[in-house]
Amino acid sequence: MKPIRTPVATQALGAFPSVRLRRNRQSQWSRRLVAENNLSTGDLIWPLFVIDGEGRREAVPSMPGVDRVSPDLIGQVAEEAMELGIPAIALFPNTDAALRTEDGREAYNPENLVCRAIHAVRGRGLDIGIVCDAALDPYTSHGHDGLMEGDEILNDETHAALVKQSLVQVEAGCNVIAPSDMMDGRIGAIRGALENGGHTNTQIMAYSAKYASAFYGPFRDAIGSSGTLRGDKRTYQMDYANSDEAIREVALDIQEGADMVMVKPGMPYLDIIRRVKDQFGVPTFAYQVSGEYAMLAGAAQNGWLDGDRVILESLMGFKRAGCNGILTYFAPKAARLLAASR
Repeated sequence: MKPIRTPVATQALGAFPSVRLRRNRQSQWSRRLVAENNLSTGDLIWPLFVIDGEGRREAVPSMPGVDRVSPDLIGQVAEEAMELGIPAIALFPNTDAALRTEDGREAYNPENLVCRAIHAVRGRGLDIGIVCDAALDPYTSHGHDGLMEGDEILNDETHAALVKQSLVQVEAGCNVIAPSDMMDGRIGAIRGALENGGHTNTQIMAYSAKYASAFYGPFRDAIGSSGTLRGDKRTYQMDYANSDEAIREVALDIQEGADMVMVKPGMPYLDIIRRVKDQFGVPTFAYQVSGEYAMLAGAAQNGWLDGDRVILESLMGFKRAGCNGILTYFAPKAARLLAASR
């Protein structure tokens, strides 16, 4: 456990006018020297939406500047990510409504959209990380992350589907399984299956503290689940009033075999990120979710905010809170801005 920092007495640090904190802020080179945190392209994961078809690019209306892309074009996007220095992409499918079923079995079809997108990237021989969700909501007709019986989301029964989904994604060439479903015990079930299947080097990035948030709306538009969701997800995603519970969730996921943990959403939960990092000292990530992106991108588009500046400021906020990395739809833009600032 990382020791808690104790405040230093103000008197011990001197006083005005012998101490003038503005001295270190006078020039750009000096600000760089004393900067406490650093943001680089190596901190970014670029989430991508996959849609069926060939040569297809389709705008997401609620996310300005974000497209759904067909599997054959994902390889080109992955090449762009590599050229920009972005180390990993995360894939999310917009599954055809005809393939969405009560049991979400398309999730473990080895020829589903995500698996085809993985093959497209691997077929180009690209040395880039591929992160894939383990959750059923893009594949179920009811829009929930787990199996249902009546109005109940079944916890233990969902494990088998998540395990099968994880295995087909890993066998297609995925590097990191990111369970976002929030079923209790699913990290242990997936880790056990990966070990037994010989996939001992596959990483798990657990969505450990995923809150039942209103900031996910544009994402659900992007994957086509907003119109299918029955009810809400409050019985398995976390109550946004709770902080201690997040620490318990993270502790359990680490015990069950998670290599990395995530807090989602991002900016409204910077306090949770800080607590997780201080408590456990493990690789900690945040997802700057679709609603956060839409607010900033929409405001910039309307001239209400300086888009370039708020992108980097918001991302630095995650680093300051303790993040090792951030999933963000701003990844390519941020990478270009960082390159230009060198």
